[in-house]
Amino acid sequence: MTSADLSVILPEIVLAVYAMVALLVTVYTVKDDGAVIVLRLTTGVLFLTAVWIGLHHSDTRIAFDGMFVDDGFSRYAKVTILLSAAAVLLMSERYMVRRDLLRFEYPVLIVLAVIGMMVMVSAGDLMALYMGLELQSLALYVVASLRRDSVKSTEAGLKYYVLGALSSGLLLYGASLTYGFAGTTAFSGIIQTAVSGEVSLGLLFGLVFLISGLAFKVSAAPFHMWTPDVYEGSPTPVTAFFGTAPKVAAMALFARVAHDAFGNATVEWGQIVSLLAVASVFLGSIAAIAQTNIKRLMAYSSIAHMGYALIGLASGTVFGVQAMLVYMAIYVTMNVGTFAFILTMSRDGQPVTDIKSLNNLSEREPVKALAMLILLFSLAGVPPLVGFFGKYYVLDAAVQADMAWLAVAGVIASVIGAFYYLRIVYYMYFGAETEPLDKIQTPILTGMLVASAGAMVIGVINLFGIEGIAAVAAASLVQ
Repeated sequence: MTSADLSVILPEIVLAVYAMVALLVTVYTVKDDGAVIVLRLTTGVLFLTAVWIGLHHSDTRIAFDGMFVDDGFSRYAKVTILLSAAAVLLMSERYMVRRDLLRFEYPVLIVLAVIGMMVMVSAGDLMALYMGLELQSLALYVVASLRRDSVKSTEAGLKYYVLGALSSGLLLYGASLTYGFAGTTAFSGIIQTAVSGEVSLGLLFGLVFLISGLAFKVSAAPFHMWTPDVYEGSPTPVTAFFGTAPKVAAMALFARVAHDAFGNATVEWGQIVSLLAVASVFLGSIAAIAQTNIKRLMAYSSIAHMGYALIGLASGTVFGVQAMLVYMAIYVTMNVGTFAFILTMSRDGQPVTDIKSLNNLSEREPVKALAMLILLFSLAGVPPLVGFFGKYYVLDAAVQADMAWLAVAGVIASVIGAFYYLRIVYYMYFGAETEPLDKIQTPILTGMLVASAGAMVIGVINLFGIEGIAAVAAASLVQ
């Protein structure tokens, strides 16, 4: 280890030191309002780290003999992860305080999960990949069951832990097979062994198990079984976190493994990823139709959206990675706004998740209803909102890669999925009169909801320059 190695991982070191200091100090000194201070401070630290990484332009840098890679691709993913984590922490304060859920451990665990995600997207070795993945996962298992007096929250944490252990086993078995047949755990060595048409049967099995483990992390069907229960049982701010930063990290890691380790075998993994994408978009779109709980509905929505992101990845091209990165940035923005709305849903001070409780919301709170309408239309991919362009990019990547059948499947699934988004709009504007929801003044949540909806409209002009940044990031990954 040299000073050059340490300089490459300096953001991760700063966050790790902050998390340890915060944990040691707060465990002895935090009083009644101390957890709020820690949460606000953590939000600022994550935001400033995102700015630091975003403003740092440099060529690709390698640390620890190739185990850690700092390039345009990893920096794009890290900025997205950090900003989404900061946004979720910011909008979770009021909800957690009102329901006596806020503990100082919550923001510290979020920071530790974010560090794991940052290691994941910069992994250049199977061992670094696993270390980052487990650091993220262990923190997420805990925050899923943060509401200790709730059976559903405890169940969510337990299910996530058990199924997460299964996925880790699949990933480790794939890593061991890959190491056994490639002779190395470094991606730079694996890519020389895994050449299309010359991949040994053992290495192919290793690839399949690796993809299976990664598919669990992105909630891709048929490895999605944990998602609805964990989304429903976790505290809503935690669900919002699950739907944003970890999805970006897992998808970026998926792309990193596919192109850095198996970039010469795109035919082999492209077929598998295509099947995962098709299964995800259809299962997510169809299963969500029967949901009345908005958090479970968002869980199936996330499964479908990860399927669309996988369509971009399945193309195996630079443009496919660019499309996937653009899609993930748009998806995170939409999810932040949508969960800001869900966090405001309460009746008599208790959280409400039944979508029928939104009946006639437009008459009582027209601004909030209009913002949610825009977000739902964007999630459905209705033009000319930004969500439409996100789907257009990934479908265009599939067409350019001579996978038109995959694009057609995506379009059909999108039409099916539009039903459950439009059903919520129907309830908000034309639903039968019911007991109204609480009208709570929440400037932060309302601001995030309106800002997210505004981004879906204003971003049509040039997508805020994300296209160009994503193109540079994709080019740094796919050589």
